[in-house]
Amino acid sequence: MSAADPPADPRRNPIAFLRALYDTAVDRARPASVIDRFLPDPPAGRTIVVGAGKSAAAMAAALEERWAGPLEGVVVTRYGHAVPTSSIKVLEAAHPVPDEKGLAAAGQILRAVGSAGPDDLVIVLLSGGGSALMSAPLEGLPFATKQVITRALVRSGASISEINCVRKHLSAVKGGRLLMAAAPAKVVTLAISDVVGDDPATIASGPTVPDLTTQAEARHVLEKYAINAPAAVRRILNDPAFESPKPADCADLAAEYRLIASPAASLAAAAEAARAAGAQVIELGDGIEGDAAGYGTGLAARVDELAVNAHAQPVLLLSGGELTVTVNNPAGRGGPSAECALAFLIATAGREGVFGLFADTDGIDGTEDNAGAIVTPALFASAAEEGVDPAALLRQNLSYDFFDAVGGLMVTGPTHTNVNDFRAVLLL
Repeated sequence: MSAADPPADPRRNPIAFLRALYDTAVDRARPASVIDRFLPDPPAGRTIVVGAGKSAAAMAAALEERWAGPLEGVVVTRYGHAVPTSSIKVLEAAHPVPDEKGLAAAGQILRAVGSAGPDDLVIVLLSGGGSALMSAPLEGLPFATKQVITRALVRSGASISEINCVRKHLSAVKGGRLLMAAAPAKVVTLAISDVVGDDPATIASGPTVPDLTTQAEARHVLEKYAINAPAAVRRILNDPAFESPKPADCADLAAEYRLIASPAASLAAAAEAARAAGAQVIELGDGIEGDAAGYGTGLAARVDELAVNAHAQPVLLLSGGELTVTVNNPAGRGGPSAECALAFLIATAGREGVFGLFADTDGIDGTEDNAGAIVTPALFASAAEEGVDPAALLRQNLSYDFFDAVGGLMVTGPTHTNVNDFRAVLLL
């Protein structure tokens, strides 16, 4: 089935219809689909390409195919997300908690941009996941300590903007520091947004834009989520000499920032395809944040409100954003999309005519091998037949285990792009 050609009638095959909408959203954000019109003019000198994120390798490959002159450089992506390139080196590292490979990659990237001169062009390819994948702590901060802080933030339920605020103030590359390292070369950033509001300072923790957050805000995030910061972290966050670059520090630098794909654009493409297939579309927005289970329950309440009326055509609720999981069980399995799906299934209790697809557009929900989960009316009954208690598994953050046991896991493999969560609920 073509990503741009969903089924003519969602009633005939609702799951295939929802999968086609997901594919449409992902296709709209693929680097090869969008990068052409955002390319800068070639420089008089060298073109150096660096980047980080789940889409970095695919972005590098797309750039190579469309760039007329020579290229050199290095990008880092998540394990399993590499694609073949010819002149740009592709490295792999861990996500969401950085590892030694990410540290080494950050070092190579800093050396590459540090070699740039005034006639050179530095193209920076950024996408979701770049914060963890390109990890270089500030001088005096042990890498292991940064790993501990990152792990605690990811498990705390903090928003991505809060997590990145702390990361920027502990990093030698984020929060505008990569831009500073590339001077005096011109820097053009090509970015795929995976954050609410498409804020360049938040995408991959803003390595090529000045940072408007402060050390005091970073300290507040740690206090808010009761994270006990080691002494090395407290020292850096309390020393003004380590404050991140601000707009005045970057005012004389040659830099451009170009957003090539966004959650809003991908949801709009899916909505257009759904309407063409005869569905009434209710767009709930691409900027939804908060607790995944809580949103799933709230989405079910919205379904209850709509279901009391007769509908002449299928109704589709579309939403995106960046939901988070508050970890109750450190040994839990299942990311925000699967957790949202399980809460939705529990609240709808197998209601007839209600189908849902809850997935991450990068193809990886949290740290498991699934993109998310698909909810059908039959799953609730299947759980009862199998003796599986969905509420108990939800409390234990075991949404992956639930859908693995009764069906509904959605496995796509890496999509090589990332524009946040994609949720589509169909009412027939």
